[in-house]
Amino acid sequence: MKSITLTLPYPLSANRYWKSFPLGKRLMTAPSQEAKEYKRNVVLIARAAGISSPILGRVQIDIQLYPARPQDWQTRMRTHGAGWDDSVRCIDLDNARKVLYDSLKGVAIEDDRWVRRDTGERMEPDGEPRV
Repeated sequence: MKSITLTLPYPLSANRYWKSFPLGKRLMTAPSQEAKEYKRNVVLIARAAGISSPILGRVQIDIQLYPARPQDWQTRMRTHGAGWDDSVRCIDLDNARKVLYDSLKGVAIEDDRWVRRDTGERMEPDGEPRV
């Protein structure tokens, strides 16, 4: 079984991923410029990691979402204990999932329709935001 591990930039929210614009009498939706930039970064990272073609067919994707560690994290830890990171701003896993799948499509995976199993976990912030 082929396995790929990538560390990617923190994904943008699905709310910022899509933009709507009028096209005649219809409202069209397409990836935003920010979404296109994110996908370009994912492609560059994947190519640098030696990925030259996507995994074909069924895949499993495991996501570890690391929000940015705030400057006052030590104060939060002293005040709130083990749950200190509950107060850290973080996009939800479902938003992250959609953005990641779209960015990985045709790069590391053939298509998100082939995702047969996935897991997602919001991690304790330990430095730079990433996924």
